[in-house]
Order: sequence, then C-alpha cells, then structure tokens
Amino acid sequence: MAMRLIPSRLWALAVLSGILQVLPFPIAGPVPMLRTEICWIALLPLLAALVSENRQGNPLTLTQGAVLGYVCGIIWYLGNCYWIYQTMYLYGGLAKPIAAGILALFCLYLGLYHALFGTLLVTLRRKFGRQAALLLVPFVWITVELARARITGFPWDFLGITQIDNSFLTRLAPVTGTYGLSFVIAAVNALWLVRVRARDHKFIRPALTLSVAIIAIVFIAAVNRSRNLPSSPTTATATLVQENLGVGAESMGAQETKQQLLESFAHLSLYPSDQYFLGIPELSSTPAVVLLRRHSPINGVDADTPLPSPTDLIVWPESPAPFADYDPEFRAAISTLARTADAPIIVDNLGVTPNPSAPGGYDRFNSASFIAPNGDFVGRYDKMHLVPFGEYVPFKSIFSFAGDLLAEAGDLSHGTRRTVFRDGGHAYGTFICYESVFPNEVRQFVLEGADVLVNISDDGWYGDTSAPWQHLNMVRMRAIENHRWVLRATNTGVTAAINPYGRVTEAAPRHIRTSIQVHFGYENNLTFYTRYGDVFAYLCALITSLLFAASLWPKIQ
Repeated sequence: MAMRLIPSRLWALAVLSGILQVLPFPIAGPVPMLRTEICWIALLPLLAALVSENRQGNPLTLTQGAVLGYVCGIIWYLGNCYWIYQTMYLYGGLAKPIAAGILALFCLYLGLYHALFGTLLVTLRRKFGRQAALLLVPFVWITVELARARITGFPWDFLGITQIDNSFLTRLAPVTGTYGLSFVIAAVNALWLVRVRARDHKFIRPALTLSVAIIAIVFIAAVNRSRNLPSSPTTATATLVQENLGVGAESMGAQETKQQLLESFAHLSLYPSDQYFLGIPELSSTPAVVLLRRHSPINGVDADTPLPSPTDLIVWPESPAPFADYDPEFRAAISTLARTADAPIIVDNLGVTPNPSAPGGYDRFNSASFIAPNGDFVGRYDKMHLVPFGEYVPFKSIFSFAGDLLAEAGDLSHGTRRTVFRDGGHAYGTFICYESVFPNEVRQFVLEGADVLVNISDDGWYGDTSAPWQHLNMVRMRAIENHRWVLRATNTGVTAAINPYGRVTEAAPRHIRTSIQVHFGYENNLTFYTRYGDVFAYLCALITSLLFAASLWPKIQ
C-alpha cells in the first residue's frame, strides 16, 4: 500500500539520480573532465524526490524514503561496480548466472546505504520541514559514507573522489579527508533545491548564508593548513616493475617457469624502460615520451647496450607469480638482485607463519617483503584487508559454490600488524591492492613514520573495465590526504608515481611487461587528517544522530 502512494515521477527521479551518480566516475577508461562535473547535480533528483509529497499530499513516510533511496543505490552500484561480474566470470571461473547473482547480491546489499540516507532525510524532513532537511543533506550524506566505510568495509568511490583533479577542492583533503569534498558536493546539490523551492524570501537569506558559511569555514581551514605544507622536491628514484601476467584462468605457469620469471623481472629491475607517460596513460594530453638517457658508449660498451640504472628503490607488484618467502630459489634470486642493484626491494609474495591449528600447519598471507641492499630479508607486511571472493570467501557455508575463486591464492589469512619498512634513514609504508580504498588505515602507515607510501596491486583481475581507473583515483586521494608521494607498481597497470598533490607524474603504458624509473621525494610533515583521521566525518555523524534522535523524541515520550 505504501509503495502505491509514491507518485511515478518520484520513482523516475530516483532512477535518474542513480544513473547520474554513475557518470562522474570512470566507466571504461579515464573519466573525461567535463563528465566529472555531473556530480554537482547527481543527487538533485533523489533529493527532490525525498522532500516531495506522496499521492495523499503528505510528506513521504520512512518506508517510502527508504525504498526510493534503495532503488537509487542499487542502480548506482550496478553501474559503478559492474566489473564485479567480469572479475567473477572471466577470471574467477564462475558460470555467468552465478557471477551475475553475486553482482546482484552485492548491489542489493550495498544499496541499503542509500536506503539509510533516504530514511534519515525523510525523518528530518517530517520533523523540521523541507528547507531545514535540505540544509542537513551534506551532514546526512557524510554520515552514510562513514557508515559504509566502517560497517561494511567497502568505501569504494566516495562522492568526493569525482573531484580528484579539482586542485581547488582537494585542498580540503589534508584536513577532512575525502569526506570534505563529498560534503561540499552534497551541499551544492541541496542548495539548488533550496533556491528553487524556497517561497519565503525571509528564509532564503539565512539558509544560504548558513550553508555557504559552513563550506567557507571548512575550506579556509584547509587552505591555511595546506600553506604550512612544503613543496615536494624529487630527491630520489625508484624502479617500478610491471609484470603483465595473466590472472585467474589466464594465469602464468603454462607459459613461463618460475626461473624464467625471476630472470625477466630481475632484468627489468636493473634496466627500466625509456618509454613512459608524463601523466595519466591513455589521455591525449599526456603522450608517451621516449628518453634515451641510459644508453652511452662507456668502456667500449656499444651505444645500443643499456647500462644498469642506479636507483634508490625497486618495487615489484602484487601478481599471480609463484613467489613465496620460504622458497630458497626465490630468496636467493631476490637477494642477489638487491646486492647487484645496491638498493632495497619491495616484492609481493606468499608469506607463511607456523600455526598448528591452521590447515597444513601454516597461516598463509598475501605479503610484501622488504629486502635490504645487502640482500637480507628484513621485514614483511601481511595484507590486513583481503578481497572478498578473491582472497577469501566470506560466509563459506552460503557461498560454497564460489570456491573456484580461491584457486590462485587459496584461503588466505588476515594480517594483524601494520609494518613500516626502514632503510637508509627512510621509511616505506606499503599497502596492498584493495587496502588503498581505506583512507583511515593508509594514514596509519604515515603515523608509524612512513615518509613515502608504496602501493602494490594486481588490477589485472578487473580487465579493461572502470575498476583500474577508479582504483587509481582512490590511491591518488590517499597521496593528497597524507601529503606523501605514492609509488605504485601494478601487474598490468596503472603503474605510476603520484606526488603529494595527487598528480600522476610518470606512468607506464598498460598491458605490457615493462618497468619505469620514476622520481619522487620524502616528506615528514603530518597533515591534520593524518593526525586525527575521520574527525570531520564523525562530527557530521554526531550532528545527524542528535537531530535524528530529536526527531524521534516525541514518539519516545
């Protein structure tokens, strides 16, 4: 009965808003700049629906608001995360119906957060009125984003990520994190409706003044904080290896032996390619350039013979290569490479720790090992946030049919300690793949002393979908939030150096086996966000919670 009271135009507005929320994000490649501006109206149809009346001329009920938000959320997740189907079907080995079913369950589950937004906003609208509810939209939106990050552990593509290339707005990130950008975007969407709907001119002025003042205060604080941060000189070089191995059903093993892979990657580590992009690959404004800087006739060596390139760090990506820290052949090869290059190495490998109660007597981890220039293995970080259905299957009794997804990595264990690698007076905070979407946790590496961040990832699981580009943008935001260089080595791309302002300075071409030498610097300043984390988001959640409780108070009485 309640659903029949929702006018058809409100259903249409919810659907339209879901579609509009997809468009500012990458869909099949780097998102065009003009399309990112759709974010400024993407929420508008949903907001218009939630503050409207039902067929009886009354404000929407909580159930009606939840359903409209739910419809919008399902559509948004379906368009934004469609790549889950391809990952499950092409690389996970699942049948198409099962892969589609997992995507559907994913969207139905995470769509509940848009339903929560609809419920909260309708509750505030019924208690405080339409205009007040609109002014509270940014607070409610941030509350829901925070819940998504903390409760489900899937803070993928917050609304603020759409403005990663907006150097004006990203000044907020070192203070508020991505939440500050989302706050501004949600506020602007709401202000469109305040201006359109407010008939009482006495209300327009204080409403707009209050909203603009909130945005201005947050922005001014960010600008002042950013001014205290120094510039980012490049004082070091790193060699980033891109292995370009097949994943899932296409994984290596049938084509190359472990020894062949070790020899190939060692060569790439010593002789990085001269072909790379000055900026993000596959954008017409950043063509690939070729620099023949490492070819010279020295000591009788032919001019076409490359010389080993000195470097301060070598990084191998996360990949399906069969490397394990207990393997003598692997350890010997990496130790020799470190001594030859006279540089530390960060490499992804399978890590094991004895555990009598675990299957086989060992816990198995997706790990990053740190090898000192003298060849010693001096540190290991075990990935703490594993990819559901990729590195482990949650609720195995329910999803037992998804066991094929574990064929490559097996049922991995979660790491328990955040390790920062130290060498030569510098500290490297290394986060692996999916961990880059957790802003509050990446900052912990910086709090532990990291003066440069390293991200190793295997985005080959996503194929040529939106996911590699969405993932890159979130890594770029982590650089801004913490004012750190990020050195990113991936299996298939995008392998790149990212400066503390989120700009990709050098990047490798995608889908080829290569390596590039990038320039970076070390930073030791701590941003407000690094020090205090999600305090801004929690403040928004506190305000929302208090107002929501106030709206229910008469009912409780």
